[in-house]
Amino acid sequence: MGNTCAGPSATADRHGFFSTVSVAVLWRPGAARAEPAVPPPDSCPSMCSSTSSAGPDLDDSDLSSPSSDPNKPKVKRVQSAGLIAESVLKRDSERIKDLYTLGKKLGQGQFGTTYKCVEKATGKEFACKSIAKRKLVTEEDVEDVRREIQIMHHLAGHPNVISIVGAYEDAVAVHLVMELCAGGELFDRIIQRGHYSEKAAAQLARVIIGIVEACHSLGVMHRDLKPENFLFVNQKEDSPLKTIDFGLSIFFKPGLASILGADCSVERA
Repeated sequence: MGNTCAGPSATADRHGFFSTVSVAVLWRPGAARAEPAVPPPDSCPSMCSSTSSAGPDLDDSDLSSPSSDPNKPKVKRVQSAGLIAESVLKRDSERIKDLYTLGKKLGQGQFGTTYKCVEKATGKEFACKSIAKRKLVTEEDVEDVRREIQIMHHLAGHPNVISIVGAYEDAVAVHLVMELCAGGELFDRIIQRGHYSEKAAAQLARVIIGIVEACHSLGVMHRDLKPENFLFVNQKEDSPLKTIDFGLSIFFKPGLASILGADCSVERA
C-alpha cells in the first residue's frame, strides 16, 4: 500500500492523482486560478499528509490584468505649469540671496510666504514675499503673478499702497521685495482695541475708501479687501495705513462688478 502521489520520483503514467485530472480542469479560460480536482478517496489516501504540485501553478502574471485591458482609458499626466515655466518674469534676474538676507517669517498666504529681509548693501529692512513655483499649476497662475507685479508698479507712489522695491526669480520661487510695515494688520489692531470710536472708525474708513477710489481711477480692482490686507507702517496710534496683497487684483473696464476674495465682498467700479 504505497503512496503513489508523494515524492519527486513518481512518474506521470503511474501517478494516481494525475490520472484523475483532465486538461479542462488544469486550464479554464477566464478563471482566476486553476482549482485542483479532488481525487476519489481510495486513489490517494495520504494526499493531505504529503503534497506535491498537481501541475504548473498559475501566478498573477498569467492572469489578465486591468492594464492589459484594451478598453481601459489611458490617463495622460501633465506636468505642473509652474515647474516647466523657464521664467515667470520673462527676463534675467539677479539672485536675491546675493542682495538680501532673508530673516524671520512674517506671514503665510495661499501661494506665498512673507519674510523679513535685510539689504546687504545698506542694512535696510524690507519684506520679501516668496511665491513657490510648484504652486503655480496653471498658466493662469503664472499670469496672476506677473499681473500682481505689474499692478504694484502701476500704483507706485500712492502713500497708502505698499511700495514694491524689486522682483527676483530663482529655480524654485519668485520673490517680491517690498517696504516693511511693522505696525501689524488692521485686523489685529481691531482685536487689541476691542472697538473703535465713531470718529476713529470714520477716519480709517475715509483712508480705505480713498485707497479704493485711487485704485479704481487707475483701472485697478483689488478684489480682496479685508482688515488682514491693510497694514500699519508702525505701532503708533496715528500710523499711516497701507493696503497689500494684489494677488487677486485685475485691470478692469468701467462698469465691471466683481465678487471675489476670502470674504466674498463686492467691489464695484
